[in-house]
Amino acid sequence: MSGITPYILFPGTAEEALRFYREVFGGDLALHSYGDFGRGDGPTDAIAHGVLSGAGSDGTLSLYGADAGPDEDAVDMGGMFLSLLGAADPETLHRWFDALAAGGRILEPLIDRAWGAFDGQVLDRFGLRWLIGYELERPEG
Repeated sequence: MSGITPYILFPGTAEEALRFYREVFGGDLALHSYGDFGRGDGPTDAIAHGVLSGAGSDGTLSLYGADAGPDEDAVDMGGMFLSLLGAADPETLHRWFDALAAGGRILEPLIDRAWGAFDGQVLDRFGLRWLIGYELERPEG
């Protein structure tokens, strides 16, 4: 594993959210409940640890998540987003953008920008904000 991998605490929706992200990005999903780990610090059926690995068009995307515990804050995406800039080919990035927008909200459409790149932002139905984009080789002149 390399780089920064987000670990997101959800407000009781970790299983639903991580299954959704597997539908969007593919990959392998492992979910472990508090009961699976013999933990008593959360509801037995709540997710204590979830891992989406091998996701994305090249299998390099990963995401961790769990249900927030009683003394933990659930995710609130103020002042940041998850970036998928250049993470796949343009067709795949457009497909991911549309899938993440389903049930969520497009903040900025994924379009050609004045600075020569394509990008857009979406807030998905679980409250995660995504920046998705790519650059195309353009003829000089």
